[in-house]
Amino acid sequence: MPTTGKSTRRGFVVLAFALLALALLVMPHAAAAEPSAGATCAAIARVDFSGLTDAPTQITATQFVPATAAVPAHCNIIGYVATHIGFELDLPVSNWNGKFLQIGCGGFCGSVSREACDNVLPRGYACLATDLGHKSTALDAKWAYNDLQTEIDFAYRATHVVTLAGKAITQRFFGAAPARSYFLGCSTGGRQGLVEAERFPWDYDGIVAGAPVIDETGDAMAVMWNIVSARDATGAAILTPEDAQLVHTAVVARCDRDDGVEDGLIGDPRRCGFDPSSLLCAAGEASHCLTPEKVAAVKKIYGGPVDSHGNALYTSGALPGSELNWIGNYIPAIGAAHGMKPLYEPFMTDFFAYLAFLPAAGPGWKLGDFDWDHDYRRLGLMESLYTGSNPDLRKFKAQGGKLILYQGWADHSVLPLNVIDFYETAERTMGGHAATQAFMRLYMVPGMDHCIGGEGAYAIDYLSNLEAWVESGKAPDVLHSVHPKRTDLSRSWWGLPLPAAEEVGFARPVYPYPLETHYRGRGDPKDEASYAPFPPRSPP
Repeated sequence: MPTTGKSTRRGFVVLAFALLALALLVMPHAAAAEPSAGATCAAIARVDFSGLTDAPTQITATQFVPATAAVPAHCNIIGYVATHIGFELDLPVSNWNGKFLQIGCGGFCGSVSREACDNVLPRGYACLATDLGHKSTALDAKWAYNDLQTEIDFAYRATHVVTLAGKAITQRFFGAAPARSYFLGCSTGGRQGLVEAERFPWDYDGIVAGAPVIDETGDAMAVMWNIVSARDATGAAILTPEDAQLVHTAVVARCDRDDGVEDGLIGDPRRCGFDPSSLLCAAGEASHCLTPEKVAAVKKIYGGPVDSHGNALYTSGALPGSELNWIGNYIPAIGAAHGMKPLYEPFMTDFFAYLAFLPAAGPGWKLGDFDWDHDYRRLGLMESLYTGSNPDLRKFKAQGGKLILYQGWADHSVLPLNVIDFYETAERTMGGHAATQAFMRLYMVPGMDHCIGGEGAYAIDYLSNLEAWVESGKAPDVLHSVHPKRTDLSRSWWGLPLPAAEEVGFARPVYPYPLETHYRGRGDPKDEASYAPFPPRSPP
């Protein structure tokens, strides 16, 4: 008995050591099976994506980004799609929501602006941004000088192929393909969104396209017209910032109550009926009025580009209510006496020098070189690459796609009536109002500038409305918009996050076009509950 007990104890000791050794042997392997977030982020850089169909891709760098108070920990992935389309992809290392989002860029793009991804990473999104295939500032186009492949990348290829790359990397990282894919962009980003819906309708389940540059060359021509209309034959400025402010004050006084309330906003500028001649200086008057030359300049900006016979070359000019945005963009912000140029002069000069014509006009081209009787006829060659104007969206609708368009009535950069023309053409193409509203809606935002900002209620959570439409079938019958007390355009660019209640100056509902927002006649004008949808009224 004693011997047996001793042997038994010895057996237990041996067994214990064996189990301990086994545990020590297994533990490193268990750790290897669940690598750290940083190791997983580093490992994705070693995956070969060169065989990705239509989008040969190379990851050039990865970085694990620790969590901050505002942004969760994520893996930042930098790469390119052949031959030189740069992108960055941010992947949350935990709590991925199963969704993929591409953020559009602005102007000529030229850099990867991923900052907007910080707004959606807290919601669990995988978020992608691209430079559209070149390196530049947002306002220079020298990269396009007789480089047709790079122009094709900018026009439509880059947005599509980085979508393929971003989805493939996301699937490899998480071990599952995104369940939903969304696109969110404004200006050039809005054009990217429309091009995706029209040419690559299977890429995204839902798209938000704000202030889309539907007609790249046409809109540029219209903006150029506004710049040259504000100067005389010698190049000297006709209009001053004070003139623009004077006109704006008069426009608001004339048209403010269009929405049923005196709130400084114009519901639909098409009905404004403002005549700049009402500000013409009387005999002996020299201030707070406009000279005949200034009146003519304002009328030209409102009227839009024409040839020498008065034939319209575009859908419209700038609309009444946009005058404050002329300052610094069409006319020098501090006056021509200081030798300053408006922001859009070099922007449009580069566009027509390098992007508008085939072959390119080149670096010697100036705004005054445009022949208004002939050169508009030459724009179709390159516009065929850039255009987002195809109203036939049957394939996008058939695969369940949903499209939200939005536009500020006071936009100076993408002139507003062109998006209305596109939408109305799409309604006729897609089988009428109800058939179109089932998958696409347009929202015209009173007082909003280009994409964001302005006197109106411009902060809107477009993405949440798109998600509800795609995932729950809840159509956006109304968008809730607010005007922040503190103007911080970088924070509110995508409407995420919306300002806290104490930071809201006033709120408005925005209804799908052609419905308008109208004051009920009672209640606080700053409260959106005081407004209701109003049937469309024909502009004069």
